[in-house]
Amino acid sequence: MLERLIQTIRTDDAGSEDIAATRERLKAAFPPGAARRMTQLGMLMSAIIGELGPRSDDAIIYATQFGEGRTLENYLESFPTPSPTGFQSSIHPGAVQQGMIRRAQPVGEFFPMADGGCLAGHSILAAFLSPAPCVLLCGGEERGSWLTSIDSASSRAYAYGMILLPKDNAASALQPAGSIVMEPDAAEATPLPPGDWFDLLHARKNFSGVIAPGWRTTLSWR
Repeated sequence: MLERLIQTIRTDDAGSEDIAATRERLKAAFPPGAARRMTQLGMLMSAIIGELGPRSDDAIIYATQFGEGRTLENYLESFPTPSPTGFQSSIHPGAVQQGMIRRAQPVGEFFPMADGGCLAGHSILAAFLSPAPCVLLCGGEERGSWLTSIDSASSRAYAYGMILLPKDNAASALQPAGSIVMEPDAAEATPLPPGDWFDLLHARKNFSGVIAPGWRTTLSWR
């Protein structure tokens, strides 16, 4: 059995919010003018990273199914005269990198993961298998428009981040928010969509299910 405590968690359910509204809502979290150059997911993720404050020897596991879907749409919509600004945004570093570059801070390990199947289960397993004593498990999506109709972008915007610690970590003496347990299970895996995983975290709902082949995940809140 593998177990880590959720020491701290932050979630942002931006839903159908457009990029301009996200920028206005979160602008206080960034230096003047910085948010203007960030993607929507970059703003959501960077604000959460700023609150969680990862250290230079921590590991970051980042899970996203589509990444900056809306940012890519904006660039493609600018054709046949492609927007230079849209191009720059479409090749911008990913959401976590936008936050960490702004902090000018190194990190011990960084594992970006993109998947549409067992993304939630695989990202949790990656966090558990990391040798780092402290792991920041995070993820999110941008809200797409026409790419959503061909299952190539998310229908909503959201982001989450949590600090995971082993039970024997000294900081675990503080009151944790909850825990995640993974244990072997031969039952057939039933993938948990990334948005459903976010909803469990955002609403602090308990959950147990085989969401990665060979592993049962149990999420409990305190």
